[in-house]
Amino acid sequence: MLPGMDLAAHLDLALELADAADAITTARFRATDLVVTTKPDLTPVSEADQAVERAIREHLADATGHAVLGEEYGEDAGAADAEFRWIIDPIDGTKSYVRGVPIWATLIGLEHAGDLVLGVVSAPALHTRWWAGRGLGAFRDGDRITVSQVAALDDAQISFSWDTRKRFDEDGIGDRMLALAHRCWRFRGLGDFWQYMLVAEGAVDIGMDPIVNLWDIAALIPIVEEAGGRWTTLDGREDVNGGNFLCTNGLLHDAVLEALA
Repeated sequence: MLPGMDLAAHLDLALELADAADAITTARFRATDLVVTTKPDLTPVSEADQAVERAIREHLADATGHAVLGEEYGEDAGAADAEFRWIIDPIDGTKSYVRGVPIWATLIGLEHAGDLVLGVVSAPALHTRWWAGRGLGAFRDGDRITVSQVAALDDAQISFSWDTRKRFDEDGIGDRMLALAHRCWRFRGLGDFWQYMLVAEGAVDIGMDPIVNLWDIAALIPIVEEAGGRWTTLDGREDVNGGNFLCTNGLLHDAVLEALA
């Protein structure tokens, strides 16, 4: 618990935000008239992404006045230096969402004085929600979760994904990830938020993505840490703006970094 901060109350607020987001996303999931456009980086954005972020921003403005960084509408003026900053990905897994694949979630993270202190990951199409607050533990649908105790790569279940050949080829990371997968017991390419939540709950031991943004991971980090896991960039830095992401049960982390080096 953080001195002078009612983290439990902020977590309750984040769960309320997730409820509001779920109502919007589930209503438009697989809708035949869903409006989808393309952003300048050629990734899709749906009307639901935008509606969720607007709703969350409006709710936060009424309830807190805190700063917000969101994938669709950017960062409030001065947000980077604010004491409290909410970091929102309204739909993580938009490509799945617009194609009717149920692996997507709303990600809600809170940063206090530069430290990520709570996260909520709500995946209504999977009928599952994960959350954590610093010092409060990590939970899936109200049940406490912890990472696995797998300590050897050849016993480990690993998950990662990439979208394009360009992403696979960049810095040779695709070949290195495949080589690591061949050393593990089992590989699955689940992608996005889900592989990291499965690490947090002990079903998967290693998850990674060669390209991420801050809003992709801000909500995940408190959950992974409170579940006993460890995260870094693929080259071992604890940098939330590092552009890629690795999380493990902790026991395997150094071995994974060595394999990727």
